[in-house]
Amino acid sequence: MTSNRALALSSVLSMALLASPSIADVHPITNEELADEQVFIYRVGDEFASIDPQLAEDVQGGEFIRDLFEGLMNQDADGNLVPGVATHFEASADNTVYTFQLRDNAKWSDGKPVTAHDFEYSWKRLADPNTASPYSWFAKEMGLKNVKAVMAGDMDPSELGVKALDDHTLEVRLENSMGHFPLMTTSEPTFPSPKWAIDAHGSDWTKPGNIVSNGAYVLTEHVPQEKSVRERNPLYWNDQNTILERVEALVISDDNGALTRYLAGELDRTEVPTGQYNALSKKHPDDAVSFPRLCAYYYFINMTENTHPALLDPRVREALYLAIDREVITNAILQGGEFPAYTFTPEATANFVGPDTPARSMTQAERDARATALLAEAGYTGEEIELDLLYNTSEAHKKIAIIVSQMWKQKLGVGTVLQNMEWKTFLEARSNQEFDIGRAGWCGPYNLASSFLDLMSSTHAYNDAGYANPEVDALLEKAKTSPDPSASFTRIEEILATDFPIIPIYHYAGVYMMNDDLRNWPVGNVEQKWYSRELYFAAD
Repeated sequence: MTSNRALALSSVLSMALLASPSIADVHPITNEELADEQVFIYRVGDEFASIDPQLAEDVQGGEFIRDLFEGLMNQDADGNLVPGVATHFEASADNTVYTFQLRDNAKWSDGKPVTAHDFEYSWKRLADPNTASPYSWFAKEMGLKNVKAVMAGDMDPSELGVKALDDHTLEVRLENSMGHFPLMTTSEPTFPSPKWAIDAHGSDWTKPGNIVSNGAYVLTEHVPQEKSVRERNPLYWNDQNTILERVEALVISDDNGALTRYLAGELDRTEVPTGQYNALSKKHPDDAVSFPRLCAYYYFINMTENTHPALLDPRVREALYLAIDREVITNAILQGGEFPAYTFTPEATANFVGPDTPARSMTQAERDARATALLAEAGYTGEEIELDLLYNTSEAHKKIAIIVSQMWKQKLGVGTVLQNMEWKTFLEARSNQEFDIGRAGWCGPYNLASSFLDLMSSTHAYNDAGYANPEVDALLEKAKTSPDPSASFTRIEEILATDFPIIPIYHYAGVYMMNDDLRNWPVGNVEQKWYSRELYFAAD
């Protein structure tokens, strides 16, 4: 049965569509002739965990949120800050107070104006322990005044350092100077959420018919584990410059099955299956693309009392780190332009200077010899060690887990039991530390080394290794207030290359098959914050 709320939303959208101008025959900037149909259909490997801005914690959930909602600032195709709901901002001389001026024509999809009060509500909601957001740690990384006390439940959320001075002016107060703070407002946890819709529908507020959003698109259909549809929002303040009418995300777990559907013309974008980029780029040179991304693929090691006892010895952890031949994984298995990783932070990160760690300059034969010696020093032959290796469902994750387990077995004698789980189950097992070693991928929410290294804080919600090093914690705190924290970040990576709570394996590339008529994909933005409203299809 269709709800009255769904009918009301449908009526609003229909009337606005009738009132809005039709898409021009040519692109307003490039003068390219546009395709008659402006519908983007792409593949996702699994269901998103959430599309609530304050509760979402995965990359593909973020892709949905950037279409459905809009924050204070956006990014352009090269990752530079551009206006969003805010037209501009001002900072105090010491970068502890930021004042954002909001545009007066931003609207929610139900017609209500978007105000500074909506942002104040949402940021306090993120930090409020009653919300139980898995991404609440981001409020702390933002450095908002009183955020630690609020998150601990020692202070009311009303005391958080964010305040609507009026409907169009948002004041943000920070604990310490932070020159990069505006970069953080492009991240999804800072996007506004509609209090009235949440109050009315509770956890169901993000369902089609209930959801109220302020982005360029609205969610009109969601079939769990099958597909989600977002359609152009005519009430979006810049709708006149939006070209794509509809975006469909199809859940297809199998990489090769997705490729088959792409080649059949059913999809406009899908990931290239592991190891097939070279062949596909030769056969379909206009469709196969690869570009650097601000993401790390790594294994984290359980360092709590629930782990295998051998993993509590740093020599064992280092041996596992050294025995992985990353060149084999990137060049022989993945073959998509990925980069071997010897640090957690990608080399593409702005102002990052990687340390000259011993492993980086060794040959793989030297690494293997060192790994064998370390295991012997720790008193193990390897045969008595058997580790659980946890990963989420994906053909690529499975292939990497298999090759890594073979390397550990052949070089060190260490056995591995592979455990494959669906995404939500995997997240739960990971957060409960029900594993010995777990697979992880992390994409920086903003382009600084802290967006990676903050995960190594002993109190970080995503420190699934249970790692704690007082020097690392102190360096992270120092970096928050330093005008140039690069030396602190380099030192943290040096410490990680001694403690080995994680095993970096490779840094990502975006490796896709993409319809060559699809224009304006931001390949120059290493964060890959793409917005469907910036995309369009040119005529054949």
